[in-house]
Amino acid sequence: MAALPPHTGINFTSTIHKDINLSTDPNKSDLSQPSKVILITGAGRGIGRSVALQYAAAGVATVIICARTATELDEVEQAIHSINSSVKVRKLPLDISNEEDVATAARKIKTEEGRLDVLVNNAGASDDWTPIGEGDVKQYWNTWTVNFKGTYLMLHGFLPLLVETAKEKNTLVDVVNVTSIGAHVITPGASAYQTSKFAMLRLTEFVQAEYGDKGVNCVAVNPGGVLTRMSAEVDAIRPMLTDTPDMCGGFIVWFTKGQRSWLSGRYLSATWDVDELEAKRSEIVQGEKLKMRMVV
Repeated sequence: MAALPPHTGINFTSTIHKDINLSTDPNKSDLSQPSKVILITGAGRGIGRSVALQYAAAGVATVIICARTATELDEVEQAIHSINSSVKVRKLPLDISNEEDVATAARKIKTEEGRLDVLVNNAGASDDWTPIGEGDVKQYWNTWTVNFKGTYLMLHGFLPLLVETAKEKNTLVDVVNVTSIGAHVITPGASAYQTSKFAMLRLTEFVQAEYGDKGVNCVAVNPGGVLTRMSAEVDAIRPMLTDTPDMCGGFIVWFTKGQRSWLSGRYLSATWDVDELEAKRSEIVQGEKLKMRMVV
């Protein structure tokens, strides 16, 4: 695969990370977030698992781990408790593309937890990368169903509780939609995956536009090039998958620690240096950067 062009933001900060670092590691920096309730989809393995473990290190009150494969969640629960035994873990088998499943989960969390401070929409899917006229139709639309419809259903189901939490606790709450740097490029064969991830960027802006004044921060985060069960299936990108899942986990914990409403509605990359990102605050806000716009 050719080198990524500048418009992807690959080098938006001078320092580019491939692993968790001093500023994003809850074990080395003050990223503690006591009393928070966190919900993570796709938490059974890979990036979602790492996000859950970093929140455990940050000492949150409750981590709700969701996955289609319920047995994967048992190991994640054990790993969380090995880091911090005081963190409450809720295991929630969930198909995010099923409207009834998501609605039932939202009612359950509202009744039993009464609050939600952070929603991490991490679950995703990809079809086989083949040209549009040659691929499997069901695989193609399954990618959209999981990546876009699933994210929409989670937002539809949980935004009311997020807004309620922000109001009752007089705080800001956060939504992180896990996207991809692939949203900014056109790779032949990858239209289902890359267009669905691009659409998530605009959906993120809509959440900010509709709920930003209600205390909801929403960003889209590129997790970096992480070798996961899904990404390992794509031969074209496998050589680029050299980042650790902990890098993304720490980055998300850093974002939700600071109530950084100035980043809401924007695309972020877990590879970026967060201290340099903070230093670019005026440049980002005044220049309306990190949002999707047509150049004319």
